[in-house]
Amino acid sequence: MDIELALREEQPTPLTAESTPDFNMDFERWDRSNRMSLMTTKHNILEAFKGTESKEITQAKGFLDKIEKHFAKNNKVEMTPLLNSLMSMKYKGQGNVREYIMEMFHVALRLKTLKIELSEELLVLMVLVSLHAQFNQFKLVITIKMRNGL
Repeated sequence: MDIELALREEQPTPLTAESTPDFNMDFERWDRSNRMSLMTTKHNILEAFKGTESKEITQAKGFLDKIEKHFAKNNKVEMTPLLNSLMSMKYKGQGNVREYIMEMFHVALRLKTLKIELSEELLVLMVLVSLHAQFNQFKLVITIKMRNGL
């Protein structure tokens, strides 16, 4: 049925009196696909998206693009809790220290996907600051190694 044709290909140039029969057939296939895709999409979208409908949109691809722009995730909304989480993490003395450190690195990786990259040195310092006093000897060794560039 080529229902997705209008989503995969751009709209052909409009028909003219000089258009060839093959071009007419291709345009009609695309036009039918576009109308069916648009009708199916508008009929099946969730009620929450109904406000994005627009009567002037005549292309299925344009309609989907408008919905995507309207409901695009705001990276700043996701970024703030991750930064707060990373800055307020403290090892509570329970559980595996390695897992705790890996969790901090995991949060940093999630921030990196949002284009906020923390240097490895900063992340190590954040881990050291968040550890209890019982890890002071470990902190000292790591600090010395960092100063010496190891």
